[in-house]
This record gives sequence, structure tokens and C-alpha cells, in this order.
Amino acid sequence: MKTEVWEPYYIRILDYFGFSREDDEEAARLLSAILPRDDIALLTKTLAGAEVIVAGNAPSLPTDIKKTDFSGKVTIAADAAARVMKKGGVIPDIVFTDLDGLDDDVLEMNEAGTILAVHAHGDNMPLVKSWVPKMKGPVVGTTQSTPLSNVYNFGGFSDGDRGVFAAHELGAASVSLIGFDLDDTSVDPVKHGKLMIARKLLHLLGHDI
Repeated sequence: MKTEVWEPYYIRILDYFGFSREDDEEAARLLSAILPRDDIALLTKTLAGAEVIVAGNAPSLPTDIKKTDFSGKVTIAADAAARVMKKGGVIPDIVFTDLDGLDDDVLEMNEAGTILAVHAHGDNMPLVKSWVPKMKGPVVGTTQSTPLSNVYNFGGFSDGDRGVFAAHELGAASVSLIGFDLDDTSVDPVKHGKLMIARKLLHLLGHDI
């Protein structure tokens, strides 16, 4: 999604949650400064023309993994869903993460070739400083605000829908979703708001879940 198209949705998200655009942009500049490399060409090559499966981290994910045929597909995991996929026998090709679910297992996947699409926002600057310098494999920076030369805005807000937006933006032939439960009533009010927004954003791309 082009930045000018995304902008009205972003402004509404800022207003809904009371987030600071200035903090988001400061985080993007921080990420830009410490990224060890920019592997946007690899991310684009991986997604362009591919059949893509995006895995959210809903409780249904282990069951969904067992029911899904991954052969010939490119897999995207939303943050901690990467560990669930690994446990289910699938190493994701790409992980979209704002770093709150990152751990050494995901860093090992990255070193072995999994692309990390690292998101910077106003609330995760300490995590950016801590984790990004440790990334030895392919990495791409993302923001939900104004993009920079090496920090991209594909659209999307949470890790899962951001992965879906990137797949569409970078030319995937098809995008299917597993492990998405946007009706989860057990989450806190902030998470509930994020799920509600995710549903509206995914609808823009033709994903009605």
C-alpha cells in the first residue's frame, strides 16, 4: 500500500490508541541508523510471484499447521508464531516482528536464512537497540509512519496484517492466512482494539476473516 493511501488509516490508528507519531518516527530513525544491512531486494525476490501463507499466532495455529499444505509456498510468521511453526515442523521464510516475541530461537532461524522484517514504533525503541545488532542474517526495517531510505512502510499495523500487506505490496501471486483469530474474547482491551483494526485493514486487501 502506497504511503499516501496508508496515511489516513495510520492517523486514525494514532487517534484511537493515543500513540505519538513523533515517537514512531524517532524509532524509525533509530532503526535506520543501526540496521546491519538492507535486504529489501531479497524480500522482494522471495515474495514476488509466490504463493504465500501468513501465519498469525492465534491458539488455532498448531492445528492449522497440521491441516495446511506448505509445499511450494513461501511462509511468513507473525513474531512469536515463528516458534510455533518451527515446533510444527515448518521453518518460516520470513518473520514480521516488532520484537516483543523475539528470542534466540528466532535469531538462529535468521542466521540460517529466515528474513526478519523488523518493525520500529514508539514503544519498542529499547528492544530495537537490544535485538537488531544481534541479527546476523537477512533483515529489512519497517515503520508504520514516514518511510526512510532503508525503513519501509508496506501498510498494516500488527505483525500479522503487516506481513499480509507486504506480501501483496511486493507482488505475491496469492496470499492465504492461518492462525488468525480476530474474535478472541480473552484478550485485553488494547489487544482487542488491535484485532478489530486488523480485521478492517485485512478487508481492504480482500481478506474477510
